[in-house]
Amino acid sequence: MVTGRFRALALAACIGMLLVLLAGALVTNTESGRGCGDDWPLCHGKFIPAYTLESMIEYSHRLVSGVEGLLVLAVSVLVYSNYRKNRDAFREPHFYASMALLFTVVQALMGAAAVMWPQSPPVMAIHFGISLIAFAATLLLVVWAYRAKRGAQAEYKVPRSIYPRALATAIYCYVVVYLGAFIRHTDSAGGCEGWPLCNGQVVPELDGATGAVFIHRVAALILGIAIAGLYVHVRKVSGDEAGLTKSATWALSLVVLQIFSGALLTATIGEEDSFIFTSLLHNVIITGLFGILLDLVIRSWRLREGRA
Repeated sequence: MVTGRFRALALAACIGMLLVLLAGALVTNTESGRGCGDDWPLCHGKFIPAYTLESMIEYSHRLVSGVEGLLVLAVSVLVYSNYRKNRDAFREPHFYASMALLFTVVQALMGAAAVMWPQSPPVMAIHFGISLIAFAATLLLVVWAYRAKRGAQAEYKVPRSIYPRALATAIYCYVVVYLGAFIRHTDSAGGCEGWPLCNGQVVPELDGATGAVFIHRVAALILGIAIAGLYVHVRKVSGDEAGLTKSATWALSLVVLQIFSGALLTATIGEEDSFIFTSLLHNVIITGLFGILLDLVIRSWRLREGRA
């Protein structure tokens, strides 16, 4: 049985993880990563640091992360206590809660390491990817909780061809996310002026920031095509009863929004206040998109034909 208290706690953990992810992006966009010096978990050796904008942004990120850690721990304990006697029937919540707790801990350790021992941009970009997986785990737990609320439902079998295609798309989406995070951590967002062309060219000179941004744009375009292909395939071979078409529709809608939010991001690069907002919007959309793709992967695996 899934109680209202459990659903509320899972939803709070999911929202909290989204706030952690966005707070981390804000730290990067405002270059506040050194706002607390080399100290962790204290800030400049104090529990409550002296006020500077950078220290407040960095310390707020730590505070939100700490509260979220407690929420994820509470959800994990509740999952274990409620469903430990019937683990076979409740594998999904155990898996999601375990993944959320694991990647929350990894995320916290990476954040601490980044403060005490400054990391290279490629390593820092992984930090966002870890946060993304942690959020996806909490989102999947919420989705499971609300589906379970409706009670046992008929599980329709879907063609096996959906699962490998959905899995490949989700993995590729993660690669595109990493490229975007790498651009953010190398401060390369201004490498291409204009959109959709880059510096007025179809294919610009692929050096420095221009090369990084152009590769990310091409990768994002391929992702859009891949998700459109996945949507067409799901709609063609799967009935609406399994709910996969709805998920694929959401994925297609979000990837289109993500592409245009990238254009908006490019248009606001020279406007600091607007750029922070458009950057956070860009992060929110890709976060939701990745979570939906993972839900599509898991459901297409569970409902595939021939699975006992």
